[in-house]
Amino acid sequence: MKEVLLALVAGLVVGMLFKFLKLPLPAPPVFSAVVGVFGVYFGGVLLEWVMKLVQH
Repeated sequence: MKEVLLALVAGLVVGMLFKFLKLPLPAPPVFSAVVGVFGVYFGGVLLEWVMKLVQH
């Protein structure tokens, strides 16, 4: 959980810095893109879980 909070704080700082410098945000601009990134991560975790389940 500590890593998640640190990642959130780092993301907030980077987002504010980019906005302050009037640069485009280095992140997907729409919610569906964020959900897609989560889907890629979750797919990897799910496959890893299934592979462990099948090997036992």
